[in-house]
Amino acid sequence: MLDESRITEAVSSNVPAQADNLEMQNGVPTIVANGISDTAGVNVMSGNEQLHTISVLVENRPGVLARVSHLFARRGFNIESLAVSRTEDPTVSRMTIQVAGSDEIFNQMGKQMLKLIDVIKVIDHTRDDLVGRELALIKVRADAAARGEIMQIASVFRANLVDISEETLMIEITASAEKVDALQRMLEKIEIIELVRTGIIVLTRGSKQT
Repeated sequence: MLDESRITEAVSSNVPAQADNLEMQNGVPTIVANGISDTAGVNVMSGNEQLHTISVLVENRPGVLARVSHLFARRGFNIESLAVSRTEDPTVSRMTIQVAGSDEIFNQMGKQMLKLIDVIKVIDHTRDDLVGRELALIKVRADAAARGEIMQIASVFRANLVDISEETLMIEITASAEKVDALQRMLEKIEIIELVRTGIIVLTRGSKQT
């Protein structure tokens, strides 16, 4: 039988208090860079280096993704995950980026992004109460002896079996990044042949718009 105690579940993040002297825009604490429209802003941060999840609203035009990612590369940031899609407004795209860095440097990074002509708004979600999800497809080597265990693991994680062959099973999971990580670790003990992940997408809970 599967030992469910081995499964690592997602943990709630600790949400610190907001910094002082911030302007509220659509419920989001922001500072506004000079010369930028009052609808644009980047959150003030404090503390040591950490993993930041940010949303960047940009004009839906060719080349915008390349310009934003190049800016991160020039400043030495390693992008952990990146997801891009159109929003409810077809002229605007939303980039959800996870990147590690110190708060002081990252605050400057946000201001640099706002200088790009196609960037509308930059939001750091460090202090937001979020719903975050990631999609992953995982192809696992599955002989007759291993199939029962693989299917049991998938069931515990509420993942779906989406393809089966004589030698493999493919599992689909939509969950928090931490839960996807935990499923990946469990399946690595069997044998993962291929894996692809979309990167996390997030929205704040409740009526607050970002």
